[in-house]
Amino acid sequence: MIKLAIAAALALMVPAASLSASERLPEPPRLGIDADDISVIGISSGGYMATQLAVAWPERFSGLGVLAAGPWSCAQGTLRRALGQCMTTRLGPPRLDELALRHQDYLERDLVGAPRALAGLRVFVWHGDADDTVSPTLGSALAEQFRDWLEDPDRQLHLLESEGIGHGWPVGHRGEPLPATTLTDCRGGGGTHLLACDLDIAGEALGWLHGDLVPPGEDRPRGELMRFDQAAMQDAKGLDDAGYLFVPEGCREGGCGLTVALHGCAMGASQLDETFVRHNGLNEWAASNRRVVLYPQAETSLANPQGCWDWWGFAESTWQLNPLHDTRQGTQVRALMGMIDRLEETPDS
Repeated sequence: MIKLAIAAALALMVPAASLSASERLPEPPRLGIDADDISVIGISSGGYMATQLAVAWPERFSGLGVLAAGPWSCAQGTLRRALGQCMTTRLGPPRLDELALRHQDYLERDLVGAPRALAGLRVFVWHGDADDTVSPTLGSALAEQFRDWLEDPDRQLHLLESEGIGHGWPVGHRGEPLPATTLTDCRGGGGTHLLACDLDIAGEALGWLHGDLVPPGEDRPRGELMRFDQAAMQDAKGLDDAGYLFVPEGCREGGCGLTVALHGCAMGASQLDETFVRHNGLNEWAASNRRVVLYPQAETSLANPQGCWDWWGFAESTWQLNPLHDTRQGTQVRALMGMIDRLEETPDS
């Protein structure tokens, strides 16, 4: 999914239309989210962005889940590296020593979080061994990178590699039948990138990040899936007009945890409508365990026709030789943290 997005990055297309005044959506609600119980999980370009968030603001997250993506700051602000080292490895594997120096430089300029906070994260890394979009070796490289950062990686880090699974988000069997067009072949990927595998990756990831959880029932998840106005939250490049939020019953009064879920390229609402936000399995687990799920949405544009998250610098100023997309100053990082800030505020009366 990333490969198609970047290869077509200069292709002409009509950007998604903005919402009209009559269609304007509400701002996200104030939910009094538990600030000590926030995780972020992402797939593909969303996995790269999830890691950028967690490294920039580790004190704000308790857990990080990364599916089918590689090391933090892998592209180092260049499209060439993004294509040749962070999807395929035809230019050689990413140099973790170079990335360590980049991280140290950011630390000295207060552009990422303190090592002590980063060392306390719980981290879940998953990759399918049949992934022909992002090399499975890159997931292993991400795990190796975090082994150097975490206080006790044997207890905090879980690397799961699955045989015969391609590029996407595996969805295991659940009680409620899914629409016939929702799932894609487990090994082949493509399509919706929701893979028909015997693997509930949402449950695997949340279970590692948050401990013993109550399994979901077979009914529809009890809660509300709402659209909200992303444009009202910030002035950021590359975000769609509307985002999504799943709020379980009882979470309007405050005290629930939060999981930020970041889609991959070609998986946003502008391409797949609500397929990802409804059918990835997170909402079921969230409803059973008092967790709100935030689904920010990247937009399609001339520079980003597949609606990827910015993990190589396209959303920053065009004159920047060294874009700060992977720091606290990154425009999309700031926007996403602004959404979290809003959800942490005291619930509306």
